[in-house]
Amino acid sequence: MLIPCPANRYQVEHAERLRRTFHALTGRHLIDPALSPEVAAEALFHAPFAILSHDTTPDPLLTYGNQTALNLFALSWEELTRIPSRWTAEAPNRAERARLLAEVTARGFIDDYSGVRIARTGQRFLIERVTVWNLTDDAGRYGGQAATFREWRSV
Repeated sequence: MLIPCPANRYQVEHAERLRRTFHALTGRHLIDPALSPEVAAEALFHAPFAILSHDTTPDPLLTYGNQTALNLFALSWEELTRIPSRWTAEAPNRAERARLLAEVTARGFIDDYSGVRIARTGQRFLIERVTVWNLTDDAGRYGGQAATFREWRSV
């Protein structure tokens, strides 16, 4: 997947999957539901909150990060979409992260995750009140997981 931009309509199909599954599981909206898919995809990429997703491979790879997430993790799009999502947490925190993702797989979503993450620069930051949810395609087949958060602070 290429970096969301006007030429690829800000990855509108993936943005719609993020919006649809988030709303179906939580009853809330990531962004204004009245926006057209194209406008919503651009708004999601430039939103002031972080949103990321990963795929279903055995060591899930990140598939999406909006500009806020790219800035927080100090990664380019190309770097972000080539790394396992577990690399966003330090090694001692990975077991807790794995437990969390297993709980999300079983329950559909969680709304209360907090944990320390690490940027490429080594900067650590605490993310709080994170919502993590399962992504599914239009037929309901599991397609990975996504996370969003509005609160973070350096540690």
